[in-house]
Amino acid sequence: MKRRLALRALQLTAAATIAFLAVYPGKAHADVPYQTYYKDQYHQQYRIQTAYRPEGALGRELFIPDPESEGGLKHSPLNQPQDLFIDAQDELYIADTNNNRIVHLDSGGELVRILSFPDNPLNRPQGLFVHDNGDIYIADTGNNRVLRVSAEGEVLSEYGRPDSKLIPDSFKFDPVKLVVDKRGFLYIATLGGYQGLLQLDPKGEFQGFFGANRTSFSFVDSVKRLLYTREMYEREISKLPGSITSVDQNGEGFIYTVTKEVGQGQLKKLNIAGLDQLSGKGEFADSLSDGRFGETIRDPNAVRQTAPQLNDLTVDADGNMTVVDSRLNVVSQYDGNGNLLFFWGGAAGDTTTKLGLVKTPAAVANDSSNNLYILDSENNVIQKYELTEFGALVHQANSLTQDGRYEDSEPLWREVYRQNAYYAPAVLGLAKAAYKRGDYAEAQRLFKDIGLAQGYSDSFWQNRLLWFQSQFGLFMNAAIVFFLIFLLAKKLGRRYGKERARKRREFWRGWKAVSTQLGIVSYLIRHPLDGFYGIRHEGKGSVAGGSAVLLIALASYGFIRSGTNFIYNPSIIVDASVLTPLLQFAVVWLGFVVASYLVSSLNQGEGRFRDVYTASAYAMFPFAIVGVPLTVLSGVMTLNEASIYGFLEYGLYGWAGLLLFWQVQGIQNYSVGETVKNLFLTVLTMFIMAILIFITFSLTSELVGFIYSIYQEVAIR
Repeated sequence: MKRRLALRALQLTAAATIAFLAVYPGKAHADVPYQTYYKDQYHQQYRIQTAYRPEGALGRELFIPDPESEGGLKHSPLNQPQDLFIDAQDELYIADTNNNRIVHLDSGGELVRILSFPDNPLNRPQGLFVHDNGDIYIADTGNNRVLRVSAEGEVLSEYGRPDSKLIPDSFKFDPVKLVVDKRGFLYIATLGGYQGLLQLDPKGEFQGFFGANRTSFSFVDSVKRLLYTREMYEREISKLPGSITSVDQNGEGFIYTVTKEVGQGQLKKLNIAGLDQLSGKGEFADSLSDGRFGETIRDPNAVRQTAPQLNDLTVDADGNMTVVDSRLNVVSQYDGNGNLLFFWGGAAGDTTTKLGLVKTPAAVANDSSNNLYILDSENNVIQKYELTEFGALVHQANSLTQDGRYEDSEPLWREVYRQNAYYAPAVLGLAKAAYKRGDYAEAQRLFKDIGLAQGYSDSFWQNRLLWFQSQFGLFMNAAIVFFLIFLLAKKLGRRYGKERARKRREFWRGWKAVSTQLGIVSYLIRHPLDGFYGIRHEGKGSVAGGSAVLLIALASYGFIRSGTNFIYNPSIIVDASVLTPLLQFAVVWLGFVVASYLVSSLNQGEGRFRDVYTASAYAMFPFAIVGVPLTVLSGVMTLNEASIYGFLEYGLYGWAGLLLFWQVQGIQNYSVGETVKNLFLTVLTMFIMAILIFITFSLTSELVGFIYSIYQEVAIR
């Protein structure tokens, strides 16, 4: 009996739970229909805790008075809405594009009113903005105008295409999105307006174009300009910058824009001068952002990842920027410096609407509680999302960090780090806190963990300074001791000069023996052209000696690639393997030797293959002489000495390149002009060889696959 009652109680509890979830679907957060991700600056994607969870759907049930039924109501759903705005009272305004109206909802999603202006009807409005004074600005796209409407719904003014000689005749005034600053100046994004945002004063007078994107100009374009005639180049498609898709602003006066047709700088934060503030700005001069915005959820099965198409953004009170992607249905959020916080979303499928999934995101907005609202133009609904505990913790910690309150943010970041040790913003926040409290060793370690070179360099500079200060007395005493030893040695040297001269001669005889064993490296340092000439015509050097130098250079190159400080070699954080660079070095060097010999043989060169091999091997000695000390030195250098490091690094490769030039000239007995011609043909031959090898391997792979498929078919039968 008791067992039966317990079973009955369990059934009733389960039924009540199901009924509750059915009535209040927004409260069921256990199964979020999407994954949330983070991607570091090395493009490694991690799954993290949910930052925003679906809270509900608004705007689905809209009823208006039915003119055919007195006192009755009829269903009037949204029809491909294109914009959403939330005012200071958290009330929603929707540009209901295909219904030619503006829909006003309260904070709970209940219909307040509909603005349609029967005497002056709208025509496919695609954008709107509500000023702090209650005025509503509507981008009436189909009518090529912007309407200014009072809070009561009365049309106050109308802005058409401004009359100005500064506006090109080809410019079309098709407003799609807009914002209005505190002065009443309008910033209007127009359809295809590559000139930037159209800026109007409160009277509608043209003030200029603002925040235009730059034209991309590739290496191929420069070659075309160099080689094409004027007529040929004019037939090329015009290179125009991408047109701004949407615009927003914050309380500090910054204007934010998103652009679809660009590969970098899709999201911009513009100051009053129109300069982007997301270009490497941050506490330590470089942020975690690489200038590309709009995230992609990586598909391991995809051969090529689809590029994002950002079409709207919103900025919350803390400066966090949220953008939506109309192509990939991905929502990405960044902090005020452009650092990624998290992203989520993905394909919604062809099934019925599911809470939290958006088929075609047209607009995004946030309320005063940092809840997000995404307008789905295909499902004609607004999806509402609220911050989770994890997302709120990240927002709070990041806000304190942005305000410079590092001590207050540290315990919050520690909690975020405890929940997810792979979350780079938490490590960055802890690193900044450690730096500000003077724990430079800890800051240095944390900055290295996330690969932030500037932060690591600043921390190491402080550690190095403190170490020098603590060891200054020891250095001074050592300098005095060495100075006294030098004076004593000089005095004794006068007394025992003959003995010293004898030992010096013995030393140089020993060094000569070592130099002979290593070949003519020391001679090549002083007389490179004569040295290479001697390899061919005087029998200097040897294949064994050259091979030894080549092996030393190869080992040195491996040490350079794996041992250089990560601030000068960031890739070492992701991949510390030396096998691939060593193989690349060997293949390129061998390709040069073979190609150089083949070209020289056809151009009356005097060098044999063994001479080309030996001389090319000796030409690699700068990697050992310069590269190894430079790699060791990089361990105690900061970015403040980057110019010194860069000079020595370029000097290393420049020296090796000159040695290869002199090698060809000396071995083949060429003039300077003949040497330049030979090197050009050598590089061209290497390129052709690489193509032939690639084709051979590809065809071989296809042949092996074909034979294997035949074998499988025969074996199965």
